[in-house]
Amino acid sequence: MGPSPSITITQIEGYKFAVDFGSILPHLIVDEAVPIGKGEGPFPEQLLVSAVTNCLCASLVFALGKYKQDAGGIRAEAHCEVTRNAENRLRITGITIAIILGATADAVPRIDRVLEQFQRFCTVSESVQAGIPVAVAVRDAAGTLLS
Repeated sequence: MGPSPSITITQIEGYKFAVDFGSILPHLIVDEAVPIGKGEGPFPEQLLVSAVTNCLCASLVFALGKYKQDAGGIRAEAHCEVTRNAENRLRITGITIAIILGATADAVPRIDRVLEQFQRFCTVSESVQAGIPVAVAVRDAAGTLLS
């Protein structure tokens, strides 16, 4: 891996910001959801959940490749639980991710070995999990729960 990732974030107006990832990528516009912001971009909780989910999916692709398996594509749905703490402040208290394979489990002969280890490859979820529980379920194209 190259240098440590970094970003620059600049306020445009109100809660709307431009996130600069560097010269090779376009800026990402972020905003708070209505009624706090105008909802003109993803809000922080969505960005966190998308980072965790993207990393887990990429780790699954890596593990599938390691065992030369084809899952027929991957799709994921994620949910972030936000509740109030003792000081009545909003906090993320859990992330639930459902990963769906494009193939059935019987079409992926080594799926058990892939599922055994793919989460350990994920830098983001393994780091976030130290402070926020992350629950992951993997299903195949038929809806069968695999892990």
